Order: sequence, then C-alpha cells, then structure tokens
Amino acid sequence: MGILGRIIKGDASAASLKKQLRNVLGFAPGKAVLYKTALTHRSLKEGSDENNERLEYLGDAILSAIIADFLFKKYPYREEGFLTEMRSKMVNRNQLNDIALKMGLRKISYFNKFDNSLKMSQIFGNTLEAVVGAVYLDKGYDKTRKWVMERVIQPYLFMDDLENLEINHKNKLYGWANKNGKNLEFETLDEHMEAGRRLFTVGAIVDGEILAQGKAYNKKDASQIAAQVAIDKLGLNKLETEPE
Repeated sequence: MGILGRIIKGDASAASLKKQLRNVLGFAPGKAVLYKTALTHRSLKEGSDENNERLEYLGDAILSAIIADFLFKKYPYREEGFLTEMRSKMVNRNQLNDIALKMGLRKISYFNKFDNSLKMSQIFGNTLEAVVGAVYLDKGYDKTRKWVMERVIQPYLFMDDLENLEINHKNKLYGWANKNGKNLEFETLDEHMEAGRRLFTVGAIVDGEILAQGKAYNKKDASQIAAQVAIDKLGLNKLETEPE
C-alpha cells in the first residue's frame, strides 16, 4: 500500500472511530486520538502513553468529584457517612462495569480478544473512568459534569434503589482477615464534640497496627468508613474484579 493509500485508510479509520464515539457518547469528540487511548487496554499496548491506565487514574478522580458534588447537593441534611456510602455504591467496580456495558463501550474498546479472562472481566468499568478522563481533557470540567449527569447518573443510577442497597465494608474486610489469618478489630480512637455533635474516629486495626481510620457522627458509620478506606488501601476491590 502506498503512502496515499495509508493516509486514506487512516482517515477512514479515524472517521469510523469518531462515528462510533458519537453514537456511544452522544457527542462528537474533538480529539479522537485521546479517546482511542481511553479505549485501549494494556493487554494490547503496554506503554503508559498508549493504554488507558493514566486516563483511568484521572477519570476516577473527576468522576468521584462530580458524584461527591451531586450527592452533597442532593442530600443537604445527610451526614458524611451516608454520603460516603452512597458514593461507594455509585462508583464501585461492578456498578461502573455494568454501566459501561450498557453504554456500549465494550463494542468499541480495544483489548486482547483472545484472552478469555478479559471477556468476562471488569475492565470496561475502568474504560468508563478513562473515557471520563478523556472527556475532561477534551471538553473541560463543566461539560464533563453535564455529560456524566446526562449519560451516566440519570439513566443508570437510581438513587432510591441505591439508598436501599446494603454494602457492608466491615464484613468484606473481616472476610479478607479470616482468609489471610489476620486479627482484625475496630477500635474507637477518639471522640469529641464538633459543631455541637459528637464526632467519632474509629480505626481498623490489623494485627495490632492501625490500617485505616474513619470519622463520622456515630460509631457504625465511622467503622464502615474505616473499613472502606482499608479495602481501598489493600486494593481488595481491584483484586477481586480485575485480572492482571
């Protein structure tokens, strides 16, 4: 194939990607190459500038901020523990993976299709986070927030259902401790009055050492937050849902 042929083929490929992105995302991307990187799993490209891991890192932070802002405004009178729990329900790996599949991201993602473990994995939730990072870099924060509201939160995250969904981080952490022969305890490290209310600090203590802490206006919420922080620190969510 000559140079002109390769240029024509490249242009056609870029046009096809833009069309696919417009169908899935609902808007025409300004920087198609950015989205191609967001859709590329490391099983195909190992370079940090070629796969979506850096964009996933960025998108995770942006998505978390957008959802935190959304919850803060939606529930003006609810305590920190409730808001933290709701955010966990909205951005957990299974939830994001399910949303990504419903959006159609799997169909336009680039990954090693010969690796059977990837076909049923949670990598597409990570891809969604990477796409959020790409939208942010392409369109800016305000348009990203609007896009997340219209294409992620409103169609797929039903708040009444999520409020009734129970996620027990303590049980999950106890399961990890039992499996690995660790001694896990939750201990009140501090309690004092703050803004007219008693604020508790609870520590998740593993083999006598403080692994994580959580603060809330009751011990139950504080211990759940501590467990959640410990789970994130240990990488248990990714270990359970993402193949290496």
